Amino acid sequence: MNRNFALLLSGQSLANIGDVLYMVSIISTIFALTDSATAASFVPFTITSSMFVSSILTPILIGKVNLKWLLAGSQIGKTILLVVLGFMLIGLTASNYYIIFLIIAMIAFLDGCANPMMQTLIPHYVKPDRLIQANGLAETVYQFIQTVMWFAGSLFLVFLSAYQLIWVVGGLFILSSFSLCLLENVSHRKPEHKGKVAQIKAGWKTLYYTPVLRKIAWIDFFATIAGTVWIAAILFIFVSDALQVGEQWWGFINGSFFLGLILGSVYCIKYSSFVERRIGAFIFTGSFASFLVTILFSINSIPIFALFLSLCIGLFGQIKGIPQQTVIQTSVPKEQLATVYTSLGAISTGIFGVASLMMGVLADLFGIRMVFVFSGILLLIVSMMVYRSRKLFVRNEMER
Repeated sequence: MNRNFALLLSGQSLANIGDVLYMVSIISTIFALTDSATAASFVPFTITSSMFVSSILTPILIGKVNLKWLLAGSQIGKTILLVVLGFMLIGLTASNYYIIFLIIAMIAFLDGCANPMMQTLIPHYVKPDRLIQANGLAETVYQFIQTVMWFAGSLFLVFLSAYQLIWVVGGLFILSSFSLCLLENVSHRKPEHKGKVAQIKAGWKTLYYTPVLRKIAWIDFFATIAGTVWIAAILFIFVSDALQVGEQWWGFINGSFFLGLILGSVYCIKYSSFVERRIGAFIFTGSFASFLVTILFSINSIPIFALFLSLCIGLFGQIKGIPQQTVIQTSVPKEQLATVYTSLGAISTGIFGVASLMMGVLADLFGIRMVFVFSGILLLIVSMMVYRSRKLFVRNEMER
């Protein structure tokens, strides 16, 4: 693992630790004040809506700012905003809690810029024949962090207030910003004589005219809607209403999900050559198995079995996700990756924001189990789409 990849990994890892603790503190605070699934769902709705806007506008900056500084600068901005949020939590009540959504939106806007830069920089710092291992290693580290922090995050609230937890996150964000600032600059061809609208459209045109990316965009559309049932706010209600167990199971099931992601990542790292030769088959298997497990999860009432099913969802999701990530990274030249990722990010965040709010409303209207059934049906559609287009999903060889 070279120095730049190590710095990228460590910087994003620290940011991810902070992001989990930040989400735990905000969602638990709002739900405690409102006792409403819809209100709690407005947190991911606000976040993903802001990230959608950011994904649309980020291509304008790609032609003007070095990719490394887009990533590092966004993290520095998040740190500053988090300090402001920490002070705002002091006087938060049921009558004014909505004020913090402005700060949440601004933090998410910067995240929308950072996320595609992270995926874009990996091929710059890693050789093409190491991409599956690099993607797998990055996912393993990130999901290990998510696993530990979701297990521990809800427990932290026993000892710390939401206000104190925000300051812990601030410290982590400072360390993350420092690590990302140490990255080497990367060479990136800037668009010549293009207006702002043309820069924004560049990634969308690449998606449209590249068959495999166009198919991935549609797959992400349905998979993103399906994935909104696993947001913390919805899962919190499932634990309380369907499983009828204590709040600690919220953290346990989240942790089990991320443990499954780790196992999927480790598998892809260990058997990278095997996965690379059968990318289409792995993407289909992950999609179809996720459909089956989600349906089982929706009808289950046994907490221990819910942990196992949650682990399986993470496992099969990663078996699909890592090969799909490699297909994206090798389908176009590196110079086009940033705009491709911002366009894909706009699709996923825009849909996720609306769908997460929709799932909260559906949970209040029809019950929490029905939203998981709906999710399973969408994953069946995804698996059928993958199967019909499985020949498109290969690792492309091109001069990179």
